Amino acid sequence: MAIETGRSRAAYAADPGASRGRRHAEPASPTRNDFRRDCDRIIHSTAFRRLAHKTQVFVYHEGDHYRTRLTHTLEVAQIARSLARALGLDEDLAEVLALAHDLGHPPFGHAGERALDRALEGFGGFDHNAQALRIVTDLERRYADFDGLNLTWETLEGLVKHNGLLTTRDGQAFGRHAAQGVPAAITAYCQVQDLELWTQPSAEAQIAALADDIAYDAHDIDDGLRADLFTLGDIASVPFIGGIVSEIQARYPLLEPARRVHEVVRRVITRMIEDVIGESGKRLAMLGPSDAAAIRHASEAVVMFSAAMVDADAGIKGFLYPRMYRHARVMRVMDEAEGVIRDLFAHFTQTPGDLPSEWSDGFAQLDHGSRARRIADYIAGMTDRYALVEHARFFARTPELR
Repeated sequence: MAIETGRSRAAYAADPGASRGRRHAEPASPTRNDFRRDCDRIIHSTAFRRLAHKTQVFVYHEGDHYRTRLTHTLEVAQIARSLARALGLDEDLAEVLALAHDLGHPPFGHAGERALDRALEGFGGFDHNAQALRIVTDLERRYADFDGLNLTWETLEGLVKHNGLLTTRDGQAFGRHAAQGVPAAITAYCQVQDLELWTQPSAEAQIAALADDIAYDAHDIDDGLRADLFTLGDIASVPFIGGIVSEIQARYPLLEPARRVHEVVRRVITRMIEDVIGESGKRLAMLGPSDAAAIRHASEAVVMFSAAMVDADAGIKGFLYPRMYRHARVMRVMDEAEGVIRDLFAHFTQTPGDLPSEWSDGFAQLDHGSRARRIADYIAGMTDRYALVEHARFFARTPELR
């Protein structure tokens, strides 16, 4: 049976037929190419299902209509496929990187990550990209022949480089890792399978990263308005949004408020996608890459916003940061959530026998750092709801996080 090859593919697109392969050799599928198999493995993983009950900005019981990590991930995947299709890139690889990009987030979003990072100070800290790599290469236990999901090199590379290259050619930590170094989990895995941390990510990985940005901007506007953290008039002070609001008002002066918000969000997504397609098309034409390797060895990313859209994106984030992410109501809940994670880590450190048997087996034989990492792995895999249930088992008072 022939494998579906999809639409026309640019010369610089990742080619599943020329993949660098998997860490553990497996027979080829007669019905799916390697990148499609990676997508399916992510979708069927335990870590992916847990995203349904992990926080974006609001905790799960703020309301049924706010985004979770899962709904955000699905939105990112849709945008990534649209961009990949328009630019002649591999849709399956773009999709799997979108599907996997948030697997490493602990409960309660960045509050949970901060708490675990502090708990692991001196033991390499906690980084959600590194945790995602640990999940797909080790912590998922579904197959008889290996730990992890045994994903392709291209998927692992794109997952690790979600925010761009990590080191210089001579191995010096780069960008956001310059201060503390590349997370140990990533450098350790690269001893087994070199993910070339010094090269640019594939064009498909670059797409997944920008799709994440686009989805964040759009749905945080939607969620912030729904939560009454600001009004449409407030965010219209951002020139990019204000222009869209004015267009809608001029064409639909009697449009009801809820539909007006959806129209704004829809147009934000559309214009950002169209901007990426236009700007990236120009950059690809200038570079003239003959294959995927030329993208990796380029001096800078090729999938990017235009300068005008970079400013628009910065304006949106500059508005949302104080009015949503640092809003007093959100900060109070996140501070309490951070305390839940901190309490759980301290409890399991002092009473490891309360860990489930699959996590406590062999615990006494581990060194101090490995014990701390195992506890962090267990907590990071929790959903928001389960973390609160566990906290209530061991502590007299558990915050409601409302």
